[in-house]
Amino acid sequence: MQLSLLLPFIAVYFGAAIALILRPKKMTELKLILSFSGSFLLSIIVINLLPHLFEDNNSNPGIWIMVGIVIQILLELFSKGAEHGHTHTNKTNQLPWVLIISLCIHAFMEGMPLNDQPELLLGIMIHKLPIGIVMTLLLWETNTPKIQKIIALFIFAAMTPIGGIVKENLLNFESITKIIDAVVVGILFHISTTILFESSAGHVFNSRKFIAIISGILVAALL
Repeated sequence: MQLSLLLPFIAVYFGAAIALILRPKKMTELKLILSFSGSFLLSIIVINLLPHLFEDNNSNPGIWIMVGIVIQILLELFSKGAEHGHTHTNKTNQLPWVLIISLCIHAFMEGMPLNDQPELLLGIMIHKLPIGIVMTLLLWETNTPKIQKIIALFIFAAMTPIGGIVKENLLNFESITKIIDAVVVGILFHISTTILFESSAGHVFNSRKFIAIISGILVAALL
């Protein structure tokens, strides 16, 4: 296993530390990080991943990209949009397992291309920071034992490295890995565009969000 696969795992816990230590009430900074990560991910997809996928049309990458988009839409029916920063906290006596499983599937899938896409690894790391904050806030709002919350957070954080390990063991099956890459591109394409095109409060121009978006594009273009 490449040690770089542990970086998204660490990013989740860095986000968790921010959530537990700072207890953010306003999500302004979180939205800016999301805007940067969304534009960075979309730029990596357009600049690096799509040209690579369409080098060989025999695997029908366009169809599998659409499959990935549909998969992410279905996952969001259960996660309530937590992948792109939506929080729906309420006091309950049990962990939101349906939401956790949905986020774990998403995290597993997005970890699969990371072995051979170092640029994407940086984007996923940045993406994991606000998701770690959101995930921690959701878990710590429940009236459940702390050990259950820690285990749930660990499982979620581990899913992305596990996805990378599984893909690494499938490298001998080139046709399967190309399909997986296309599906993951569809998932990330949906996530990144949703982050970018969600309306700002009052539908007004937000200069800080615009700067974060442009910064993400420029960083991706320079890598």
